[in-house]
Amino acid sequence: MTTHPTIGVEEEFLLVDPGTGEPVALNRAVADHAATDGVQLQLELTSCQVETATAVSSNLAEIRDHLVRLRTVAARAAEASGARLLAVAVPPAVPHDFPITDNPRYHQIAERFGMVASEQGVCGAHVHVAMPTREAAIRVSNRLRPWLPLLLAVTANSAIYRSADSGYASWRHMLWARWPSAGPPPHFESADEYDAVVAMMQRSGAMLDDGMIYWDVRPSAAFPTIEVRVADVPATIADTVLFTALVRGTVMTLLDDERSRAGLPHLSPLALRAAYWRSARDGLDGMAVDLFESHAPVPARELLDRLVEHITPALTAVGDTELVRDELARLDAQGNGAIRQQASWRRRHEVLDVIEDAAAATLAGTSGQGE
Repeated sequence: MTTHPTIGVEEEFLLVDPGTGEPVALNRAVADHAATDGVQLQLELTSCQVETATAVSSNLAEIRDHLVRLRTVAARAAEASGARLLAVAVPPAVPHDFPITDNPRYHQIAERFGMVASEQGVCGAHVHVAMPTREAAIRVSNRLRPWLPLLLAVTANSAIYRSADSGYASWRHMLWARWPSAGPPPHFESADEYDAVVAMMQRSGAMLDDGMIYWDVRPSAAFPTIEVRVADVPATIADTVLFTALVRGTVMTLLDDERSRAGLPHLSPLALRAAYWRSARDGLDGMAVDLFESHAPVPARELLDRLVEHITPALTAVGDTELVRDELARLDAQGNGAIRQQASWRRRHEVLDVIEDAAAATLAGTSGQGE
Protein backbone atom coordinates (compact mmCIF):
# COMPACT_ATOMS: atom_id res chain seq x y z
CA MET A 1 0.00 0.00 0.00
CA THR A 2 1.18 3.47 -0.90
CA THR A 3 2.81 5.46 1.89
CA HIS A 4 0.66 8.10 3.56
CA PRO A 5 0.17 10.96 1.07
CA THR A 6 -0.37 14.45 2.42
CA ILE A 7 -3.72 16.15 1.89
CA GLY A 8 -5.23 19.62 1.72
CA VAL A 9 -8.77 20.96 1.43
CA GLU A 10 -10.32 24.06 -0.12
CA GLU A 11 -13.89 25.11 0.72
CA GLU A 12 -16.00 27.80 -0.96
CA PHE A 13 -18.67 29.66 1.01
CA LEU A 14 -21.60 31.92 0.26
CA LEU A 15 -22.06 35.33 1.89
CA VAL A 16 -25.69 36.27 2.54
CA ASP A 17 -27.69 39.07 4.11
CA PRO A 18 -28.49 38.13 7.73
CA GLY A 19 -32.09 39.25 7.34
CA THR A 20 -33.15 38.15 3.86
CA GLY A 21 -30.69 35.32 3.22
CA GLU A 22 -29.93 36.73 -0.24
CA PRO A 23 -26.32 36.85 -1.49
CA VAL A 24 -24.39 40.04 -0.68
CA ALA A 25 -21.36 41.44 -2.52
CA LEU A 26 -19.04 41.73 0.46
CA ASN A 27 -16.19 39.33 -0.23
CA ARG A 28 -13.45 42.00 -0.12
CA ALA A 29 -14.62 43.32 3.23
CA VAL A 30 -14.83 39.80 4.62
CA ALA A 31 -11.34 38.97 3.34
CA ASP A 32 -9.95 42.14 4.93
CA HIS A 33 -11.47 41.23 8.31
CA ALA A 34 -10.21 37.65 8.08
CA ALA A 35 -6.69 38.88 7.29
CA THR A 36 -6.56 40.58 10.69
CA ASP A 37 -7.03 37.11 12.20
CA GLY A 38 -4.25 35.68 10.07
CA VAL A 39 -6.45 33.92 7.51
CA GLN A 40 -6.10 34.66 3.80
CA LEU A 41 -9.40 34.18 1.95
CA GLN A 42 -9.51 33.73 -1.81
CA LEU A 43 -11.92 35.98 -3.71
CA GLU A 44 -14.06 33.93 -6.08
CA LEU A 45 -15.62 34.87 -9.43
CA THR A 46 -18.70 36.41 -7.83
CA SER A 47 -18.37 38.91 -5.03
CA CYS A 48 -20.74 37.00 -2.73
CA GLN A 49 -18.23 34.17 -2.24
CA VAL A 50 -14.99 33.45 -0.41
CA GLU A 51 -12.73 30.40 -0.35
CA THR A 52 -10.58 28.94 2.43
CA ALA A 53 -7.60 26.60 2.09
CA THR A 54 -6.09 24.40 4.76
CA ALA A 55 -2.38 23.92 5.22
CA VAL A 56 -0.82 20.74 3.83
CA SER A 57 -1.68 18.05 6.37
CA SER A 58 -0.71 14.47 7.07
CA ASN A 59 -3.87 13.27 8.81
CA LEU A 60 -7.56 13.97 9.28
CA ALA A 61 -7.14 15.35 12.81
CA GLU A 62 -5.01 18.14 11.36
CA ILE A 63 -7.54 18.73 8.58
CA ARG A 64 -10.38 18.95 11.09
CA ASP A 65 -8.45 21.48 13.20
CA HIS A 66 -7.74 23.62 10.13
CA LEU A 67 -11.38 23.48 9.00
CA VAL A 68 -12.64 24.48 12.45
CA ARG A 69 -10.33 27.50 12.54
CA LEU A 70 -11.01 28.56 8.96
CA ARG A 71 -14.80 28.32 9.22
CA THR A 72 -14.73 30.10 12.59
CA VAL A 73 -12.59 32.98 11.35
CA ALA A 74 -14.50 33.31 8.06
CA ALA A 75 -17.84 33.37 9.89
CA ARG A 76 -16.56 35.99 12.33
CA ALA A 77 -15.24 38.09 9.45
CA ALA A 78 -18.57 37.79 7.65
CA GLU A 79 -20.45 38.96 10.74
CA ALA A 80 -18.10 41.91 11.17
CA SER A 81 -18.79 42.87 7.55
CA GLY A 82 -22.57 42.68 7.86
CA ALA A 83 -22.94 39.26 6.25
CA ARG A 84 -23.50 35.65 7.20
CA LEU A 85 -21.36 32.68 6.13
CA LEU A 86 -23.15 29.67 4.65
CA ALA A 87 -21.73 26.30 3.63
CA VAL A 88 -24.27 25.76 0.86
CA ALA A 89 -23.49 24.92 -2.76
CA VAL A 90 -26.13 27.23 -4.27
CA PRO A 91 -27.97 30.17 -2.69
CA PRO A 92 -31.34 29.07 -1.26
CA ALA A 93 -32.62 32.64 -1.83
CA VAL A 94 -31.54 34.50 -4.99
CA PRO A 95 -32.46 38.03 -6.15
CA HIS A 96 -31.38 38.07 -9.81
CA ASP A 97 -27.74 37.50 -10.75
CA PHE A 98 -24.42 37.80 -8.94
CA PRO A 99 -22.02 40.75 -9.16
CA ILE A 100 -18.62 39.81 -10.56
CA THR A 101 -15.62 40.41 -8.29
CA ASP A 102 -13.71 43.49 -9.44
CA ASN A 103 -10.73 41.71 -10.97
CA PRO A 104 -9.51 42.04 -14.60
CA ARG A 105 -9.44 38.28 -15.19
CA TYR A 106 -12.91 37.78 -13.72
CA HIS A 107 -14.28 40.61 -15.86
CA GLN A 108 -12.77 38.94 -18.93
CA ILE A 109 -14.43 35.63 -17.99
CA ALA A 110 -17.76 37.41 -17.48
CA GLU A 111 -17.51 39.12 -20.87
CA ARG A 112 -16.72 35.89 -22.70
CA PHE A 113 -19.15 33.54 -20.96
CA GLY A 114 -22.11 35.86 -20.27
CA MET A 115 -24.88 34.48 -18.09
CA VAL A 116 -22.94 31.30 -17.36
CA ALA A 117 -20.65 33.55 -15.30
CA SER A 118 -23.16 36.08 -14.00
CA GLU A 119 -25.48 33.33 -12.73
CA GLN A 120 -22.63 31.40 -11.14
CA GLY A 121 -22.65 31.77 -7.33
CA VAL A 122 -21.97 28.07 -6.68
CA CYS A 123 -19.73 26.66 -3.95
CA GLY A 124 -17.68 23.48 -4.06
CA ALA A 125 -14.97 21.71 -2.10
CA HIS A 126 -11.65 20.48 -3.46
CA VAL A 127 -9.43 17.81 -1.92
CA HIS A 128 -5.75 17.63 -2.87
CA VAL A 129 -3.82 14.38 -2.45
CA ALA A 130 -0.07 14.27 -2.99
CA MET A 131 1.08 12.39 -6.09
CA PRO A 132 4.52 11.01 -7.00
CA THR A 133 4.35 12.47 -10.53
CA ARG A 134 2.03 14.43 -12.79
CA GLU A 135 1.73 11.38 -15.04
CA ALA A 136 0.55 9.34 -12.05
CA ALA A 137 -2.08 11.97 -11.27
CA ILE A 138 -3.49 11.67 -14.79
CA ARG A 139 -3.51 7.86 -14.63
CA VAL A 140 -5.33 7.94 -11.29
CA SER A 141 -7.76 10.49 -12.73
CA ASN A 142 -8.70 7.97 -15.41
CA ARG A 143 -9.45 5.36 -12.76
CA LEU A 144 -11.37 7.79 -10.58
CA ARG A 145 -13.91 8.76 -13.25
CA PRO A 146 -16.43 5.95 -12.51
CA TRP A 147 -16.50 6.91 -8.82
CA LEU A 148 -17.04 10.66 -9.34
CA PRO A 149 -20.88 10.55 -9.48
CA LEU A 150 -20.97 8.66 -6.18
CA LEU A 151 -18.69 11.21 -4.50
CA LEU A 152 -21.05 13.91 -5.75
CA ALA A 153 -24.01 12.09 -4.17
CA VAL A 154 -22.20 11.81 -0.83
CA THR A 155 -21.56 15.57 -0.63
CA ALA A 156 -24.76 16.85 -2.30
CA ASN A 157 -25.77 20.09 -0.56
CA SER A 158 -27.76 22.21 -3.00
CA ALA A 159 -31.39 21.08 -3.04
CA ILE A 160 -33.06 24.45 -2.43
CA TYR A 161 -32.58 27.25 -4.97
CA ARG A 162 -34.48 30.46 -5.70
CA SER A 163 -36.76 29.79 -2.72
CA ALA A 164 -37.91 26.46 -4.15
CA ASP A 165 -37.08 22.77 -4.07
CA SER A 166 -34.97 22.26 -7.21
CA GLY A 167 -35.93 18.59 -7.45
CA TYR A 168 -32.23 17.73 -7.24
CA ALA A 169 -29.90 16.90 -4.37
CA SER A 170 -27.11 18.77 -6.19
CA TRP A 171 -28.45 21.62 -8.28
CA ARG A 172 -24.91 23.01 -8.19
CA HIS A 173 -23.84 20.19 -10.49
CA MET A 174 -26.53 21.09 -13.01
CA LEU A 175 -25.47 24.76 -13.02
CA TRP A 176 -21.75 24.00 -13.02
CA ALA A 177 -22.11 21.64 -15.98
CA ARG A 178 -22.89 24.61 -18.24
CA TRP A 179 -19.21 25.57 -18.35
CA PRO A 180 -17.53 24.01 -21.41
CA SER A 181 -14.53 22.97 -19.30
CA ALA A 182 -16.50 21.44 -16.38
CA GLY A 183 -17.63 17.92 -15.56
CA PRO A 184 -15.67 14.69 -15.75
CA PRO A 185 -12.39 14.86 -17.67
CA PRO A 186 -11.83 12.70 -20.72
CA HIS A 187 -9.70 9.57 -20.45
CA PHE A 188 -6.12 10.62 -21.18
CA GLU A 189 -3.36 8.31 -22.36
CA SER A 190 -0.59 10.62 -21.18
CA ALA A 191 0.30 14.01 -19.76
CA ASP A 192 1.15 15.13 -23.29
CA GLU A 193 -2.40 14.32 -24.45
CA TYR A 194 -3.80 16.18 -21.43
CA ASP A 195 -1.74 19.27 -22.31
CA ALA A 196 -2.78 19.05 -25.95
CA VAL A 197 -6.48 18.97 -25.06
CA VAL A 198 -6.10 21.92 -22.69
CA ALA A 199 -4.26 23.88 -25.39
CA MET A 200 -7.00 23.08 -27.91
CA MET A 201 -9.73 24.27 -25.53
CA GLN A 202 -7.87 27.50 -24.93
CA ARG A 203 -7.43 28.09 -28.68
CA SER A 204 -11.16 27.48 -29.17
CA GLY A 205 -12.05 30.00 -26.47
CA ALA A 206 -13.70 27.38 -24.24
CA MET A 207 -11.05 28.10 -21.60
CA LEU A 208 -9.51 31.48 -20.91
CA ASP A 209 -6.42 29.98 -19.26
CA ASP A 210 -5.22 27.02 -17.17
CA GLY A 211 -7.20 28.36 -14.20
CA MET A 212 -10.38 27.42 -16.07
CA ILE A 213 -9.62 23.70 -16.11
CA TYR A 214 -12.82 23.04 -14.17
CA TRP A 215 -12.87 19.26 -14.57
CA ASP A 216 -14.03 17.31 -11.53
CA VAL A 217 -10.57 15.82 -11.12
CA ARG A 218 -7.32 17.21 -12.47
CA PRO A 219 -3.59 17.35 -11.75
CA SER A 220 -3.10 20.57 -9.81
CA ALA A 221 -1.33 23.33 -11.69
CA ALA A 222 0.15 24.74 -8.48
CA PHE A 223 0.97 21.67 -6.35
CA PRO A 224 2.26 18.10 -6.87
CA THR A 225 -1.23 16.73 -6.22
CA ILE A 226 -4.33 15.31 -7.77
CA GLU A 227 -7.25 17.66 -7.09
CA VAL A 228 -10.72 16.14 -6.71
CA ARG A 229 -13.27 18.91 -7.34
CA VAL A 230 -16.56 17.06 -7.83
CA ALA A 231 -18.13 17.91 -4.46
CA ASP A 232 -20.69 20.41 -3.37
CA VAL A 233 -19.23 22.26 -0.40
CA PRO A 234 -20.28 19.94 2.44
CA ALA A 235 -22.75 21.26 5.00
CA THR A 236 -20.62 20.48 8.04
CA ILE A 237 -16.99 20.10 8.99
CA ALA A 238 -17.67 16.43 9.74
CA ASP A 239 -19.00 15.96 6.20
CA THR A 240 -15.86 17.54 4.73
CA VAL A 241 -13.61 15.34 6.86
CA LEU A 242 -15.47 12.23 5.66
CA PHE A 243 -15.20 13.34 2.04
CA THR A 244 -11.47 13.94 2.49
CA ALA A 245 -11.00 10.46 3.96
CA LEU A 246 -12.91 8.83 1.11
CA VAL A 247 -10.95 10.75 -1.52
CA ARG A 248 -7.54 9.97 -0.05
CA GLY A 249 -8.41 6.30 0.44
CA THR A 250 -9.74 6.04 -3.11
CA VAL A 251 -6.75 7.81 -4.66
CA MET A 252 -4.31 5.59 -2.73
CA THR A 253 -6.17 2.46 -3.85
CA LEU A 254 -6.32 3.53 -7.48
CA LEU A 255 -2.65 4.43 -7.50
CA ASP A 256 -1.87 0.90 -6.35
CA ASP A 257 -4.29 -0.45 -8.98
CA GLU A 258 -2.38 1.50 -11.61
CA ARG A 259 0.96 0.17 -10.41
CA SER A 260 -0.36 -3.41 -10.56
CA ARG A 261 -1.95 -2.72 -13.98
CA ALA A 262 -5.40 -3.73 -12.77
CA GLY A 263 -8.07 -3.61 -15.45
CA LEU A 264 -10.25 -0.56 -16.09
CA PRO A 265 -14.00 -0.90 -16.74
CA HIS A 266 -15.27 0.20 -20.14
CA LEU A 267 -16.93 3.56 -19.53
CA SER A 268 -19.00 5.16 -22.26
CA PRO A 269 -19.48 8.94 -22.09
CA LEU A 270 -23.28 8.50 -22.11
CA ALA A 271 -23.20 6.06 -19.20
CA LEU A 272 -21.04 8.45 -17.20
CA ARG A 273 -23.35 11.35 -18.02
CA ALA A 274 -26.38 9.30 -16.95
CA ALA A 275 -24.65 8.38 -13.69
CA TYR A 276 -23.87 12.03 -12.96
CA TRP A 277 -27.46 13.05 -13.61
CA ARG A 278 -28.84 10.32 -11.36
CA SER A 279 -26.48 11.18 -8.52
CA ALA A 280 -27.21 14.89 -8.85
CA ARG A 281 -30.92 14.19 -8.78
CA ASP A 282 -31.15 11.53 -6.06
CA GLY A 283 -28.15 12.20 -3.87
CA LEU A 284 -27.21 9.84 -1.09
CA ASP A 285 -30.67 8.57 -0.18
CA GLY A 286 -31.71 7.55 -3.70
CA MET A 287 -30.33 5.53 -6.57
CA ALA A 288 -26.95 5.62 -8.29
CA VAL A 289 -25.77 4.04 -11.53
CA ASP A 290 -23.40 1.08 -11.22
CA LEU A 291 -20.71 1.90 -13.77
CA PHE A 292 -18.63 -1.17 -12.96
CA GLU A 293 -20.96 -4.07 -13.71
CA SER A 294 -24.56 -3.73 -14.81
CA HIS A 295 -24.92 0.01 -15.60
CA ALA A 296 -28.22 -0.42 -13.73
CA PRO A 297 -29.55 1.76 -10.88
CA VAL A 298 -28.58 0.56 -7.41
CA PRO A 299 -29.09 2.24 -4.02
CA ALA A 300 -26.41 4.92 -3.62
CA ARG A 301 -25.71 3.77 -0.07
CA GLU A 302 -25.06 0.22 -1.36
CA LEU A 303 -22.60 1.53 -3.93
CA LEU A 304 -20.92 3.58 -1.22
CA ASP A 305 -20.48 0.44 0.88
CA ARG A 306 -18.78 -1.18 -2.12
CA LEU A 307 -16.40 1.75 -2.44
CA VAL A 308 -15.51 1.62 1.26
CA GLU A 309 -14.89 -2.11 1.06
CA HIS A 310 -12.62 -1.59 -1.95
CA ILE A 311 -10.54 1.11 -0.23
CA THR A 312 -10.45 -0.40 3.28
CA PRO A 313 -6.77 -1.47 2.99
CA ALA A 314 -5.86 2.15 2.24
CA LEU A 315 -8.08 3.47 5.04
CA THR A 316 -6.45 1.00 7.43
CA ALA A 317 -2.97 2.00 6.31
CA VAL A 318 -3.59 5.65 7.26
CA GLY A 319 -5.72 4.91 10.33
CA ASP A 320 -9.01 6.23 8.92
CA THR A 321 -11.18 3.08 8.94
CA GLU A 322 -12.97 3.69 12.24
CA LEU A 323 -13.56 7.36 11.45
CA VAL A 324 -15.11 6.54 8.09
CA ARG A 325 -17.40 3.92 9.60
CA ASP A 326 -18.50 6.29 12.38
CA GLU A 327 -19.13 9.14 9.96
CA LEU A 328 -21.14 6.92 7.62
CA ALA A 329 -23.30 5.87 10.56
CA ARG A 330 -23.80 9.56 11.36
CA LEU A 331 -24.82 10.26 7.78
CA ASP A 332 -27.33 7.40 7.94
CA ALA A 333 -28.85 8.98 11.06
CA GLN A 334 -28.68 12.68 10.15
CA GLY A 335 -28.40 12.84 6.37
CA ASN A 336 -26.06 14.99 4.32
CA GLY A 337 -26.62 18.63 3.40
CA ALA A 338 -29.20 18.00 0.67
CA ILE A 339 -31.29 15.70 2.86
CA ARG A 340 -31.23 18.27 5.65
CA GLN A 341 -32.11 21.14 3.31
CA GLN A 342 -35.11 19.23 1.99
CA ALA A 343 -36.25 18.44 5.53
CA SER A 344 -35.95 22.11 6.51
CA TRP A 345 -37.92 23.18 3.44
CA ARG A 346 -40.72 20.68 3.96
CA ARG A 347 -41.46 21.92 7.47
CA ARG A 348 -43.07 25.18 6.30
CA HIS A 349 -41.79 25.81 2.77
CA GLU A 350 -39.93 28.83 4.17
CA VAL A 351 -36.52 29.53 2.70
CA LEU A 352 -35.35 31.25 5.90
CA ASP A 353 -35.77 27.92 7.72
CA VAL A 354 -33.31 26.39 5.25
CA ILE A 355 -30.89 29.27 5.73
CA GLU A 356 -31.06 29.14 9.54
CA ASP A 357 -30.40 25.42 9.58
CA ALA A 358 -27.57 25.78 7.05
CA ALA A 359 -25.94 28.53 9.11
CA ALA A 360 -26.01 26.30 12.19
CA ALA A 361 -24.57 23.36 10.23
CA THR A 362 -21.79 25.57 8.83
CA LEU A 363 -20.38 26.07 12.33
CA ALA A 364 -21.35 22.73 13.86
CA GLY A 365 -18.31 21.31 15.62
CA THR A 366 -16.73 24.69 16.32
CA SER A 367 -16.52 26.24 19.77
CA GLY A 368 -19.96 26.87 21.24
CA GLN A 369 -21.82 25.55 18.22
CA GLY A 370 -23.90 22.41 17.77
CA GLU A 371 -26.14 20.72 15.27
